[in-house]
Order: sequence, then C-alpha cells, then structure tokens
Amino acid sequence: MADVDDEFHALRLEPDPVRRGRRATDLLATYQQRSVELARIRRAAVEEARDQLGGSYTEVARAFGLTKGRITQIRSSAPPAHRAFFGVGPLDIALPGRRLLDRDDLVIATEDDATGAHLADEAERLSFAVERRIIDPLQEWEPSRDAIVVCGPASAHVGNMLMQRDPLLTMTIGDGARWGITDRGTGERFLSPMDEPEPRRADIAYLARHAMPSGAVVVHIAGVHALGSIGAAHYLTEHVADLWSELGDGSFSMVVASEFDGLNPTALDLVVPPRRWP
Repeated sequence: MADVDDEFHALRLEPDPVRRGRRATDLLATYQQRSVELARIRRAAVEEARDQLGGSYTEVARAFGLTKGRITQIRSSAPPAHRAFFGVGPLDIALPGRRLLDRDDLVIATEDDATGAHLADEAERLSFAVERRIIDPLQEWEPSRDAIVVCGPASAHVGNMLMQRDPLLTMTIGDGARWGITDRGTGERFLSPMDEPEPRRADIAYLARHAMPSGAVVVHIAGVHALGSIGAAHYLTEHVADLWSELGDGSFSMVVASEFDGLNPTALDLVVPPRRWP
C-alpha cells in the first residue's frame, strides 16, 4: 500500500490545478476498477471456500466473518470470475483507422465499428471502464494497459507486433494476394470464403489472449476481412466464461469461422481450437 499512499499524498500536494485535476481523474478510474476486481476476487473466493467447506454458505459466512445474507449479496452483485479474462481495467478498445486521400481525418470501417460496439457492450456489462481508441496506421501505438486490439498485421504496427508474439499462428499473404491464417508448425493455411471463386458471406478471424510481461492483458482480434472480426468478437463474448475456465490466466490463440446475414453472425465455429502458448 506504500506506493498507493505515496501517490495519493503527492497528488494532494500538487500545486498545479490542471495537473492535479487530470491526475485525480485518472486515479479515480484506476481505483474504481481495482475495487471492482477486489469484489470479483472475493466472489470467486466465496465459491472456492464453499467447495472446501462442504458446500455450505453458512460455513463460508462464519469463516469470512460475515452474515449469510452478506455472502448472498456478494454472490449476486459482484462480477463473475471470468471478468479477469480481460484484466483489471480500465480497458482500451482499439480499432484500426483508415486514411483516405480526400480526407484529413481517420475513418473507420462499418464492420470495425460494429465489432467495437459489441465488445464495449460486453466490457461494460462486466463493469469495465472503457475507452475507445482509433489506431492511426502511420503511428507505432502499443497498448499501455489492459486492451482489446482489433487490427491485422497489415493495418498498423500494433497488429504486426502482437502477431509476432504468437509462437503458433500468424497471418500471411499468399498466391493472388490472398491473406490467410497460417499454422507456424505445420504450414497449413486457412483462407476466407469471401476470397473463393464463388464467394460467400463468411470469413475467418484470428483471436488471441496475451498475458503481457507488464501484467496487462491484451486480447487481439484480426479478421482476414473486417467482417471476420465481428464473428470473433461474438464468439468471444459467448464463450468467454468457458475460455477462462479452460485456459485461465495464460496466453493462447485460435481461429474462428463465421457466417453472416448482413453484419449479424448466423453461425460460429472453430477452425483451430484454442491452444496454449508454450
């Protein structure tokens, strides 16, 4: 707690009101997210203790020094265990910006916008403070905290940087300038149905979870086309509890296939199931 207390007292002594106000805003978001994480940890501890104490919440309440009613409240109000899949927060959702010759500002594809909106809804449901970022393809931005990055290796530096960390899968360009997802070990390539001679409204996408050396969590989504990212985002939000239960707090990657009616996924499947990184 010493570092936290030192930072708090230093802020109180900051003479510049602008710096003091901006830093206070940042710290409020950070402390609030830590409070949510503590609530999640306590809820998970309640369930684990129940198993150890013979399935009795009455015994858990006695062991925790709380009433049984308070234990019930904790179980119903705290975030679920799988919130930790995305880290602690605050959470950046980073989407690829695109530059057009006739515009000075960055634009975002409709598919990427839909992906970002879906992910933000899920993150906020899990009590994350979310900030949406648009990645400038001309800048070497990298996440400095927990983040979901929706970006292929050709779209911006961060997409390539994250892909290079994966020892199992990568994205490559092959014959006919077709991008695909490649198994680094076997060389097998997985291609998008959108690029077939008779294309279908379907795509594939890379999905990975990075447990970064800094302690942050970065989830990386990269569709072969932008449509595929929507499918990966929907698969993730539908299966995040199972992924957390199966894989825990480690790094892994996988490939998701999806079919669409417009921008709405109608079928989701796994081309490559989730594999832990060695």
